Amino acid sequence: MPFIERRAMRPAWTWLRNGLAGFALISGCSTSPPEPPLAIDQAPATRPLARAETAPVKASPLRLPLGPPEPVRNWNEVRLQAARRLVAANPSMTYSDAAPDVLLAIPVLQIDLHADGSIRHIEALRLPTQAKDTTQLAIEAVRRAAPFGDVSRLPKPWRFVETFLFNDERKFKPRTLD
Repeated sequence: MPFIERRAMRPAWTWLRNGLAGFALISGCSTSPPEPPLAIDQAPATRPLARAETAPVKASPLRLPLGPPEPVRNWNEVRLQAARRLVAANPSMTYSDAAPDVLLAIPVLQIDLHADGSIRHIEALRLPTQAKDTTQLAIEAVRRAAPFGDVSRLPKPWRFVETFLFNDERKFKPRTLD
């Protein structure tokens, strides 16, 4: 089999790449007019879906879009910003009034960060003896709230600890905000 140089293959690759890009552009076009947007309280009409259609994707009321994290200068600011982002990212899972005298569970998490503030590792330092599922609820809440701001200029290790105060309704409040 003779050796084919790469330079000889370039026109074929260019043609293939340009053809695929054009196909992708054309396949995104639609001949049917777009449907009008639904009001918040209006439910979509129930009809069988055609083979090419998919079910409409609903925005989850549990998660609000978070803006980029603010710049932080020290670990106290990281903890405060993280606690605020936890509440903003999980509005249906948090409470803002004073913590009750008797709490359902108090998991404590240690969150290790990358330099950009994204999560590297989460470890449970304290597991509650009852309502053990609250630890997983807290871990998922932390993941939804990330990133927590650029920590590359702060001293290592890039980690902080947050305590979650769960009430009887399985809603939490970060101890930093209490």
